[in-house]
Amino acid sequence: MHPPNQTAVLIVDMINDFQFSHGETLLSESKKILPNIIQLKQYASDRHFPIIYINDHYNLWQADLQRIYNKCLHDQNQELLDQIVPHETDYFLIKPKHSAFHQTALQALLSELGIKHLIITGIAGNICVLFTANDAYMREYSLSVPQDGIASNDAQDNAYALKMMENVLKADITPISHFS
Repeated sequence: MHPPNQTAVLIVDMINDFQFSHGETLLSESKKILPNIIQLKQYASDRHFPIIYINDHYNLWQADLQRIYNKCLHDQNQELLDQIVPHETDYFLIKPKHSAFHQTALQALLSELGIKHLIITGIAGNICVLFTANDAYMREYSLSVPQDGIASNDAQDNAYALKMMENVLKADITPISHFS
């Protein structure tokens, strides 16, 4: 494990409208991991790890948290969004595609912060989290992808993505509940 000042937490796509095929299922799965991500945020905050939200832009193309939050907000996801919204000290970036690294400022930010180890959480585990972890691995970051900190709309796909991240990308998939 890297020294604490070299670790950052990535929270992928949690500010989400869930208005797509299987979105209702993904919202339900996201609600299950929400307490774990909140616990991880506290763990990171206590250790002064940077917390970086990286999110779809919803065709706004502005890294404006409030505008994206407002665009995503509806009755079904309000409780989740209200609990996961970034704090003032958190970073917020937008991404145009699945990977948090693809055509974003993430690499520059991580370099500026001196980060060597990433703890990746969020949705969808089998798409955006997996692609982000893959790109992080290719950039030689060490990885943690807590198995209780990612969700997909299909449990088998989520489990397969975790297995790939553990076996191929050498990610530590220890649950957040075991962090100390």
